[in-house]
Amino acid sequence: MGAALKTTPTPELKAQWRNLFDGEPPPYNRRFLESRLAYRIQELAFGGLKPETVERLKALGEEFDGGNIAVRHLRGEDRPITGTQLLREWQGIEQTVTVLAEGYEWQGRPYQSLSSVARAITGTRWNGLVFFGLKSQRGRAR
Repeated sequence: MGAALKTTPTPELKAQWRNLFDGEPPPYNRRFLESRLAYRIQELAFGGLKPETVERLKALGEEFDGGNIAVRHLRGEDRPITGTQLLREWQGIEQTVTVLAEGYEWQGRPYQSLSSVARAITGTRWNGLVFFGLKSQRGRAR
């Protein structure tokens, strides 16, 4: 099924998203839609996470925030979780940035901000959150 998703036109991927998630697809890149749809199809066919895994994830979350779910959402500046890989196609080349505990990594080099990564990629000033699709141009987090 994953191979079929790679050749499916984007409008059809978005229609599949609406069908499988009962909502509008997020404005992320095509690769995100493909991987999330593949996971959802697999989840529906074979079941989701094992109950032990769900419990372990809950325990880790409580260890992080002491049981206060509001704290879980405070990462500052809409910063993605450490280890997240951000993907962006620029001039036909896919760019991958890894979120570090302190900053970001692109092409093996550390950067203090997403904006500095976006500038290194494009050669012009960008809001890094906007460039990587984490925030709309109007300033709302996605």
